[in-house]
Amino acid sequence: MDRPSWPCPRQELGVVPGMGTSPWIVSDDLWERMEPLLPRKERRFRHPGRKPLPDRQVLCGILFVLHTGIQWEFLPRELGFGSGMTCWRRLRDWNEAGVWQQLHEVLLAELNAAARLDWSRAVIDSSHVRAIKGSQTGPSPVDRGRTGSKHHLITDGHGTPLAVILTGGNRNDVTQLMPLIDAIPPIRGRVGHPRHKPDSLFADRGYDHDIYRDQVRQRRIVPAIARRGTLHGTGLGTYRWVVERSFAWLHGFKRLRIRWERRADMHEAFLKLACCLITHRQISSLC
Repeated sequence: MDRPSWPCPRQELGVVPGMGTSPWIVSDDLWERMEPLLPRKERRFRHPGRKPLPDRQVLCGILFVLHTGIQWEFLPRELGFGSGMTCWRRLRDWNEAGVWQQLHEVLLAELNAAARLDWSRAVIDSSHVRAIKGSQTGPSPVDRGRTGSKHHLITDGHGTPLAVILTGGNRNDVTQLMPLIDAIPPIRGRVGHPRHKPDSLFADRGYDHDIYRDQVRQRRIVPAIARRGTLHGTGLGTYRWVVERSFAWLHGFKRLRIRWERRADMHEAFLKLACCLITHRQISSLC
């Protein structure tokens, strides 16, 4: 039997004949949560122009770029994703509309309702990535002064991402301690007021500063921050390893290993989308 011509319905959902399902396919479970959050754009009655590609196909293209790290202009049209510029614009528009932040909050609320968020502690850390050009970059102290950026991440006690921030590679970790705590959204899902802060905070020696410890205590959070000059083996690593695993999950998406985007908001869009995917995996593991 002859192979189907391009594109076929399976390819429009990110499935290539003979290759089975691909990681960039948008599952029905994820799409049901995301579709209501997408902004609606009314078509003009007169001169409506070309009918836009369905959002689900475009999302497959965005995930293809996130997973493979391919450049936008090389996105294969024969897979039914549309052009790279179409996917780029849709990612920009959805990020400006706050879709990724809203989706992340919806997913976190589901985990919270299932009692799968560990509020007894949160863990914070950062990771350097190479950056080509653009805003929110700086000389990296761990990469011989090359231009880079930093991913600052805070997770719950299980390693589920709660918030992520992008800064220049030369930004001190401790300066993002309070912004990360404040970036945790109010998470619903349980009876009572939405939860937005953990009971304690674990961090390494890069966050050792008594002024910031006092600020953490003022938010009624117990700081468990390692002090400089102390020997290893304090026991904090028993709890902090989950954030290292979360960074491994984040950088498993090839587009996040090196920052190719000139615009900081576009790289942040990929970061937030990756956090949504990681959180959705946690929900899938409940089934």
